[in-house]
Amino acid sequence: MTDLVLAIAHHLLVFALAAILAFELALVRPGLAGADLKRLGMIDLHYGLVAGLILAVGFARVFLGVKGPDAYLGNWVFWAKIAAFLVVGVLSVQPTIRIAGWRRAAKAEPGFALSTEQAASVRGFIVAELAIFALIPALAAAMARGYGL
Repeated sequence: MTDLVLAIAHHLLVFALAAILAFELALVRPGLAGADLKRLGMIDLHYGLVAGLILAVGFARVFLGVKGPDAYLGNWVFWAKIAAFLVVGVLSVQPTIRIAGWRRAAKAEPGFALSTEQAASVRGFIVAELAIFALIPALAAAMARGYGL
């Protein structure tokens, strides 16, 4: 039963992270200001929380799941999946820093709104995150079919 609960939680969290990334991409645009900028900051905070939960639940699956650590730790596809997740995490640092800076700028300057250049620079990172993120379920499907052993 624990294995099933962990698998369900892991999948739901991964879907939630994909939705959060898509929502961030939709929100970051020239002219973003005010309440929408605050909303973007909250969404980015949830992005970090969900990513942390994915790691926690994922590693719980490795060590508490039915397959056990031997099924994962010696599998190069598992490590490729972890590497892809880490790359997505590294790519997310710049947007998080910039979003925090924009929020500070908006507090200091009530009329602050994103320029085309500001939005484009962060959108590029989010698009890259989504592209790498798409590899993760592909690698998971490969693992489920016995690749990488």
